Amino acid sequence: MRRLAPLALTLALSAAAALAPHDAHAQAPAARAEAKKLSDAFVAVAEKVSPSVVQIDVTARDDKADAILKFFGRGGDSPVARGTGSGVIFRQDGAILTNNHVIDHALSINVHLRDGRLLPAKLVGRDPSTDLAVIKIDGAGFPAANFADSDAARVGEWVVAIGSPFGLGYTVTTGVLSAKGRGGLGMNAIEDYLQTDASINPGNSGGPLCDLQGAVLGVNTMIVGKGSGIGFAVPSNLARRVAEQILKNGKVERAWIGVGIQDLTPELAKLLKVDPRAGVLVNSVSPDGPAQKANVKPGDIIASVGGKKVTDGRELIREVIAHEVGKTVQLEIIRDGKRYGSKALLTARPEPAVAVLPVQQQGTPQRGLGMSVRDLTPAQAQQLGVSKPVPVVTQVTSGSAAERAGLKPGDVIIEADGVPEPSSAKLQDAAKDGKVLLRIRRRNATFYAAVSK
Repeated sequence: MRRLAPLALTLALSAAAALAPHDAHAQAPAARAEAKKLSDAFVAVAEKVSPSVVQIDVTARDDKADAILKFFGRGGDSPVARGTGSGVIFRQDGAILTNNHVIDHALSINVHLRDGRLLPAKLVGRDPSTDLAVIKIDGAGFPAANFADSDAARVGEWVVAIGSPFGLGYTVTTGVLSAKGRGGLGMNAIEDYLQTDASINPGNSGGPLCDLQGAVLGVNTMIVGKGSGIGFAVPSNLARRVAEQILKNGKVERAWIGVGIQDLTPELAKLLKVDPRAGVLVNSVSPDGPAQKANVKPGDIIASVGGKKVTDGRELIREVIAHEVGKTVQLEIIRDGKRYGSKALLTARPEPAVAVLPVQQQGTPQRGLGMSVRDLTPAQAQQLGVSKPVPVVTQVTSGSAAERAGLKPGDVIIEADGVPEPSSAKLQDAAKDGKVLLRIRRRNATFYAAVSK
């Protein structure tokens, strides 16, 4: 490159200096316009999706509390453990998608809507393998969010997370889609996550991860390390399939081909004379399973499922469960360096039965409110500082109204429907209509409990 003469260089620098402020000034409005356009896009997503996002309040047993009948002591003063999560309404009839870990062990589930309503929710079903659950509130015409096609999402695109981190409802954070197909975290049986750097914190679980069109791209599920900036969401295509099956059948049936698999390492690939990304190595075949009937054998490499190439175990699982049980899927097999085609009739994946939670036992007929009481002796009443022998809870039935209200053996009833220091007879009379407001003394704490069949 030819060097400028000193005088020419001076004149060029002077001209550049004179023009630079002008150019920067001219570019500033354009930059501000672009920034406002992006800001408006975030605002539009928040306004569109927030009415569909709910805060979920859950009560569960306080396992730290001492369950035996004691009247004095320290600790265990809370009637129940309480937790908060998020969810997204995906049908106008009040069906809500959330995480299984948000509602696990729940005695009761309540939902805060964006319009301020607080409604009880029923658990429709849950799928621990993907950490998803569906709950439902009664009503119609609820604002329902739409699902995006997570397979079409592009790494690097903007995303918006909405939820209730730390119980702070309707918090909006932004970031990008950092990666797709993440797994191997050891948290769930089926892992196929979207990764994002949008801020996700405790309480965001179950809330939506949205694209800039305001469609749900995933269900926020977990974070890796506090303050790391790495969050994970179940992709919408998987979440939608799980939710639809739960609503239809109350459970999830997943397709299965009946093979044990492992990823190809460079060492294995070298000895098998294939490329390390040629497919997934079969190390066992279940007797009488779909793969055995399709003539798949240990040592085979599954290169594609349904015409889609697979390079690791997560991709193989993802492609298999994308098909419905009872469907026939085309497999491409590599055996001894040669490629073969085979067809497998998919059956339901053997999975353990999902345990029934206390909140699902609400419909079980109960005699009374599900608790037994007896009156304290006068000496015990005096020790507790009450003037009458008030009732003490001696037994609580699993799944009963009393258990859902958080009552435990040893709780002392010091008020029933506004009547102070009631007797067992007065308590029974107050509970005739199947509901009663109790004030309870537990050790050195006092709280109210609404017991209702």
